[in-house]
Amino acid sequence: MKRWLLGCLERLGLLSRPARTLFEQSASLAQALHGWLYARFTKPYVRMLIEPRRQSHPRAVRWLAERYHAKVLTPAHARAIVVNERILRRDLERVIPFRLARELVLEGPPDIAAYECACRAARPSPCQPTMVCLVVGQPVVDLVLRMHPHESRRLRREEALELLEQERLRGHMHTAWFKDAMLGRFYAICNCCKCCCGGIQAMKNSGVGILAPSGFVAVLEAALCQACGACVDACPFDALALQDGSVSVVWDRCMGCGVCEAACPCGAVRLVRDAGKGEPLDVSAL
Repeated sequence: MKRWLLGCLERLGLLSRPARTLFEQSASLAQALHGWLYARFTKPYVRMLIEPRRQSHPRAVRWLAERYHAKVLTPAHARAIVVNERILRRDLERVIPFRLARELVLEGPPDIAAYECACRAARPSPCQPTMVCLVVGQPVVDLVLRMHPHESRRLRREEALELLEQERLRGHMHTAWFKDAMLGRFYAICNCCKCCCGGIQAMKNSGVGILAPSGFVAVLEAALCQACGACVDACPFDALALQDGSVSVVWDRCMGCGVCEAACPCGAVRLVRDAGKGEPLDVSAL
């Protein structure tokens, strides 16, 4: 069936070389079609989640998100089920501190493209610039460049690192994305701002755990903190609170993104490993 469909698409001139590679390497025809449609129509899906009329129906947003992305469960919501068969590990979309995002670029595949952020592009007055998502590895890079020539561009490693640094300085967080339809592997680094990001909005408005924590948590050095509130304003998840002249970390909300660390002018905030936040992304294993 897959071979027949590939032949039909090729005869119709609808099958580019990267698309063929995606179809050939995918585990199933359904997965290949899903990956092709996701790459081709990224913006409509994101708009569906973040448009105001959708946000007025949080149950619908939750229903869709719970079926589209892998989820993070608390122990209270999880239970053990014995199935007596091998279960494949599914990677989660994950918050990553700047240093891990940088390692992904340095140690990952050399093929990298900047792609217009669908979340920002869907906003009437988006944060600038909008071409800040990084697509990493083949055939996804060539697929995006072929399908969206005016909304993507190929980058050298040095350019990708500069893009990451500029986004960090703007107070934006980094996330690593995995998808079964994208050959079941890591394929993108998003640089998310709290005012435009659909994933952050879904988590805060609908309570959907789309992103997994980084494995780190923010801690404050009281002796250095001047209670200026810069970290509180910068946090995408409202995980810092300023009260009675002191700043505190709301542990349950902290995702370990490091935005507060970059925003603090006093060097009073730092990220530390916390087993309760899961394991950090293992760059060498990707």
